[in-house]
Amino acid sequence: GTLVVVAIVVGVSVVLHLLLSRLIKRAVVRWVNSGRSRADSMTDTPEATVELQSLIMSQRREQRAEAVGQLVRSGMIIAVWGTAGLLILTQLGVNIAPILASAGVVGVALGFGAQTLVKDYLSGFFMIVEDQYGVGDLVDVGEVTGTVEEVALRVTRIRDPSGVVWYV
Repeated sequence: GTLVVVAIVVGVSVVLHLLLSRLIKRAVVRWVNSGRSRADSMTDTPEATVELQSLIMSQRREQRAEAVGQLVRSGMIIAVWGTAGLLILTQLGVNIAPILASAGVVGVALGFGAQTLVKDYLSGFFMIVEDQYGVGDLVDVGEVTGTVEEVALRVTRIRDPSGVVWYV
């Protein structure tokens, strides 16, 4: 009986993983495609400028959607397979109460120890979602002025006019 229940948990987890991955992928594609018709609202600008603005905004929207989609995908994987692992351990007769209690204590300790790291990731998430700046933008960040080459959740790579690469 235990082996059958473990097989069912693994099967349901695989199906759930595939289903949620597909839903997340569709949401990302829908987000990317949602702004493609907004170029029509720029009526008083030359056609070449409208096309260039549309291309730039499309690329930035795609980058944002991919970054947020990857973050949601990672959270989904942790949730689905973490739950499956706990269910399997329970079926195998392992008492998971001490594991959950230890995880809670470790989580609190990591929360205090990694406050800056968590703050950086949250800031990066909101920076990407709010589209504060994107690849190709010219930015002035204190000592550094340059062109954004890469925007990630925690680090932004900037190249200054002399060619030096900065990580902010």
